[in-house]
Amino acid sequence: MERARHEATAFDIDITFGVADMRALAEAVPGTFDVVLSCDNSLPHLIEDADVTTTLNGMRRKLRPHGPLLIGIRDYDPLAAERPQFTPPRLTGTPDQRAIVFQRWDWADDGATYDLTLFITRETADGWQTTARSTTYRALRRDELTHLLAEAGFRDIRWHEPEAIPHHQPIVTACR
Repeated sequence: MERARHEATAFDIDITFGVADMRALAEAVPGTFDVVLSCDNSLPHLIEDADVTTTLNGMRRKLRPHGPLLIGIRDYDPLAAERPQFTPPRLTGTPDQRAIVFQRWDWADDGATYDLTLFITRETADGWQTTARSTTYRALRRDELTHLLAEAGFRDIRWHEPEAIPHHQPIVTACR
């Protein structure tokens, strides 16, 4: 949240930030807002429909009338069909602080979820050190999310493709 505050200050933007379990957003964050954002594929951390529904209902309650919801999400339709097992390694960082990053994906038999392990190998003075973190994601397909948004009372639900917007993932917009 500190980085977000720094960026808002740099752009002279008056904005309210809060941190909460997204399933408890309606109760944990006071007030209503012009826009609600769910970025960086956060919604697929919720495995059960009930948790997604609770979250979307809370997001809707936080919006002012006619306010938009923006959700950044991986395009799971082709991924669930292909079921890739890993992402290609990529080199990140600076010349004196390099890291190699990749992910391993272990899909459930039904393709509805996958266990993701993120590997980060950092260059140190003593050589290379690898750390790994794991989580489970739901492969939340477009028709599922569109249906759940409509069920939560959102309207004007639209999918915006990466080719048409300056973002690497599709963005779903919907209005209260």
